[in-house]
Amino acid sequence: MLTVQDLRVQFGKRVLFDDVNLKFTTGNCYGIIGANGAGKSTFMKILSDQEDPTSGHVSVEPGNRMAVLKQNHFEFEEFRVLDTVIMGYKEMYDIMVEKNAIYMNPDATEEEGIKAGELENEFGEMGGWTAESDAAELLSNMGVKEHLHDKNMSELTGPEKVKVLLAQALFGNPDLLLLDEPTNDLDAYTVTWLADFLADFKNTVIVISHDRYFLDMICTHVVDIDFGQIRIFKGNYTFWYESSQLMAAQLANKNKKVEQKRQEMMEFIQRFAANASKSRQATSRKKALEKLNLEDIKPSTRKYPFIHFQPERPPGDQILKVEGLSKKNDAGEVLFENLSFQFNKGDKVALLSKDSNTLKAFYEIMAGKEKADSGTIEWGQTIKVEYLANEHDEYFVEGNEQELMDWLRQYSENKDEDFIRGFLGRMLFSGEEVFKKSSVLSGGEKVRCMLSKMMLAHPNFLLLHEPTNHLDLESITALNNGLKDFTGSFILSTHDHKLINTSATRIIELTPRGIIDQLMSFDEYLSSEKIKTQREELYQLVAG
Repeated sequence: MLTVQDLRVQFGKRVLFDDVNLKFTTGNCYGIIGANGAGKSTFMKILSDQEDPTSGHVSVEPGNRMAVLKQNHFEFEEFRVLDTVIMGYKEMYDIMVEKNAIYMNPDATEEEGIKAGELENEFGEMGGWTAESDAAELLSNMGVKEHLHDKNMSELTGPEKVKVLLAQALFGNPDLLLLDEPTNDLDAYTVTWLADFLADFKNTVIVISHDRYFLDMICTHVVDIDFGQIRIFKGNYTFWYESSQLMAAQLANKNKKVEQKRQEMMEFIQRFAANASKSRQATSRKKALEKLNLEDIKPSTRKYPFIHFQPERPPGDQILKVEGLSKKNDAGEVLFENLSFQFNKGDKVALLSKDSNTLKAFYEIMAGKEKADSGTIEWGQTIKVEYLANEHDEYFVEGNEQELMDWLRQYSENKDEDFIRGFLGRMLFSGEEVFKKSSVLSGGEKVRCMLSKMMLAHPNFLLLHEPTNHLDLESITALNNGLKDFTGSFILSTHDHKLINTSATRIIELTPRGIIDQLMSFDEYLSSEKIKTQREELYQLVAG
């Protein structure tokens, strides 16, 4: 158990949160949520003893071991991969190093030999005799191939290092597991594996994530940082979101009787609990929702941008035809080759690839910013395309003194100040924020600006390369709703599982030796053994 008592965090005059008293109990998974700047990472660092609060304290039950996901991907460069994983259980690793040093010393005394024997027994009681095989199993389950296990960390790629550090945190069954954005840089298959692993984890998990699918899969409770307070609610993220929205709507409706509102909430809870019991969600194991008091549900102060793409004209029958498209990188390596596909009316495509450079090249070619080595792209005459790249620096040049109002006005047919101010307000730029210099916007603000620019163009085809980068959960949810309601077509690449699964109708995966093109949901795609075999064969062709 981890207990938080009378916690207060203040920076200057700004109080992040105050009078925080919480208990994190064994067997539960807690997802920390909050608007950008609310203090999620600060709270996590305080829980893991990496930062001190202004006042109050955090206590861990005696004998409990805490593991924290490391954020420095270069911390273990000179260590062997398997040893790096075992370091997650520091006490075990220290004993291993100490006893091995005695064994390797030809001049070891009899006393040291006795000490080595004692350490060996202690090592075995901790599970040390199977440590390497346990570490290897974790790595293999995450897709880190066996031939990498004995290499140094410095020899691994960035995504491989992320998986090793995650295995390090999971190793040895810690009593308390703290994970800050554990799905960053993970492929969809590894995210699914991790979600299943944590849903079955018997001890305490505390996690920060912007991945709503992941939070829904693992969370028994939501830790909400709002109103300058931190509160724990039962249920996963979707339950928290939908119940807080319903509660807010009920508070706004003053004409409904209290009993009618209560009945609506009870019906919502029962419906959600019934649906959860049919899924893999950890929520169903705990039956927490069935015991939920209505007083536990509170409306949120979160604000959601209004994201709605209204096409100027409906698309005709001819949407997009791509034939024989090929591209190599500067080193002459094939990114994709002889790529051919055709869009049908209403298609909404999720585009996948193991290689981020492949995706970037594809989008730049489709947007006309880069040329393919060969092949043709034929857009229908009625199609109006808007492109959201994963980098937007060219639109927000450093030193540009242009105010946000003027920045957006240049992309709008309606130049009226009230219209521009109103549009920015719906995208959560209110009051004096509309006079911000465009060059000093945060990453999330820039993305909201780019989405505003796109909406003002009224396209019927969207090219979206990692649109959720830098966005908070509220903006991601609004984008998700906007894409579900969009009457045109799109090509979308994102690490957000739920966004793909709820908005895309077709999956296309690019490999250097061909494409996989399936008319199905993302969940169906990931669970298909036939597709998994096809992927492996295509990538083996590349390796060969």
